[in-house]
Amino acid sequence: MPKSGDLRLPDPSRWKALAFISLAQLMVVLDATIVNIALPHAQTALGISDANKQWVITAYALAFGGLLLFGGRIADLWGRKRTFVVGLIGFALASALGGAAQNQGMLFGSRALQGVFGALLAPAALSLLPVMFTDARERAKAFGIYGAIAGGGGAVGLILGGFLTQTLNWRWTFFVNIPFAVLAAVGAYFVIREPAGSRNRSSLDIAGVVLSALGLVSLVYGFTRAESAGWSDGLTIGMFVASAVLLLAFVVTEARIGAPLLPLRVVLDRNRGGVYLSLGLAVIAMFGLFLFLTYYLQIVQGYSPIRTGFAFLPMIAGMITGSTQIGARLMTRVPARALMGPGFLLAAVGMLLLTRLEVGSSYTGVVLPAQLLLGLGMGTAFMPAMSLATHGVEPRDSGVASAMVNTSQQVGGAIGTALLNTVAASAATAYATSHAALGAADPELLKLQSMVHGFTAAIWWAVGILVAAAAIAVTLVNAGRPEANATGTVSGPRGAEGVADEVRVPVVAH
Repeated sequence: MPKSGDLRLPDPSRWKALAFISLAQLMVVLDATIVNIALPHAQTALGISDANKQWVITAYALAFGGLLLFGGRIADLWGRKRTFVVGLIGFALASALGGAAQNQGMLFGSRALQGVFGALLAPAALSLLPVMFTDARERAKAFGIYGAIAGGGGAVGLILGGFLTQTLNWRWTFFVNIPFAVLAAVGAYFVIREPAGSRNRSSLDIAGVVLSALGLVSLVYGFTRAESAGWSDGLTIGMFVASAVLLLAFVVTEARIGAPLLPLRVVLDRNRGGVYLSLGLAVIAMFGLFLFLTYYLQIVQGYSPIRTGFAFLPMIAGMITGSTQIGARLMTRVPARALMGPGFLLAAVGMLLLTRLEVGSSYTGVVLPAQLLLGLGMGTAFMPAMSLATHGVEPRDSGVASAMVNTSQQVGGAIGTALLNTVAASAATAYATSHAALGAADPELLKLQSMVHGFTAAIWWAVGILVAAAAIAVTLVNAGRPEANATGTVSGPRGAEGVADEVRVPVVAH
């Protein structure tokens, strides 16, 4: 235990630093959805075929998901601040290339570069928080803000994407990243002060980098291909088999070498493992919801892109409220699973309301209350989950531990889009076949009813997935609440053995 003379005063610039870190996180998260609304316009402008349009999304997902662990390790090796700034600059340049794209090759390449630099800055951003905020209550507030942005950024992307596409053109969904990135990079350079002695200067695990990148790319591509080619497609199956072999080889390699890319102690801890797994499942449900609600509002209800974006505002408000007003306030008072479990269950109730969707459903009667419950639940659960993602790790491992959070979310998003879209398509086809008589009388109505039936069938799966996430959180996450005593020692969440991780902070008289 450190002596009182070793106590480190809180960084006076920590809240300014949080603003720039949050800005960068918002840029990365909203970029995952902002391009979706602009995609039809970009496809027409650049002459991209229907068969190739998926690569606008897939190129980013493959690079980002495949290189996250590498990016986390680079943050530990280079330093989090340096990695963060380099990632932001690279992301801005890649976005400029995408906005200026003259053909599909330039656009696909820019998206892959965005994924590469996103894989650098995302884990660096998250790993900066626990080393800058050493007081438990301040850390709770910081992760509350970060969790709200991580959860709500996707919906913000839908709003911004709709606005830019409708009022300007699709290229601005790329150009808008540049001021975000430049402002965050300049601010980070001047205000972030990373504590000394927190780097991991071990040699880079090249075998681990190759095996993890290829394994994750195979997994993400397998699910992405399943969405378009089907689960029985030969290449789809081959990707899953290759992924299993490569990731198994990765685990064996990491267990045997002295300086692994991903120390197995990071994921074998029951609290961190529970967070990674439950977050991944929750994101499966959330990504499917964004997709289905976007199609439902635009195609079935006839909303414009801007109106569709604003229709997601209640979910954003719910996430911000759940994260900053519920999660952050209760995190220092109750165990994390007492927030994560009920939070995911509340989100499941909101998802359950959406199973009542019909062609003529009222927005205020069904969609609005469902979004509020989903936002409140996800915001409440995400905040302690983000905080626990780096709980108990050594400073030298914080970058790769943070990368695991982003990896679980990215893989979860790929799985959610492919799995739930496939379920929806199958259910819609079955409904259309069984109601062929209606199709003869009113083919357009049958088309819409089949589509909505497919959405609700997939949403039932999402309900079950959120319930499973809640069960995993309650079962595996056993960290207790932080406790402060009169000496100024703030005990972090308790691990499986009941031993608290202590952070010494000074007691300041007022």
